[in-house]
Amino acid sequence: MSDTAFPDGYAPADVWSPPGDLGGTWGSLNRPVAGAMHEQPLATGKHPLQLHSMGTPNGVKVTVMLEELLALGHAGAEYDAHLIRIGEGDQFGSGFVDINPNSKIPALLDTSASPPLRVFESGSILLLRATSRTATSSSMRIPVRR
Repeated sequence: MSDTAFPDGYAPADVWSPPGDLGGTWGSLNRPVAGAMHEQPLATGKHPLQLHSMGTPNGVKVTVMLEELLALGHAGAEYDAHLIRIGEGDQFGSGFVDINPNSKIPALLDTSASPPLRVFESGSILLLRATSRTATSSSMRIPVRR
């Protein structure tokens, strides 16, 4: 053995490239590199909250919470929902990667904040929406009853 952690005769590549097959349909979507794969602007709507997601278990969590808040009369929970088709690679488009560099759904953009607030991962979005002290814009604040 040499004085490095590598076995004798092994030299790491200057540029890493993934193996050709990453494991079927979903393995090819979960790529081991970051960044946009293609130019694709995101749709925008009229409400301050722009939710980009899909009807997967993690994708619906934020939608359920926003709908529950709207049913309770929280006007700050009004949102526009935009479909991100993960089977077609929408999560690797330039607009989506600008919101979530991890290329995972869901992602939320609060355009009422200056600059717009990007929040991604369902747990982070739920936590931010559920706690008024960590919210940074008026549309994200939910009154806390004490």
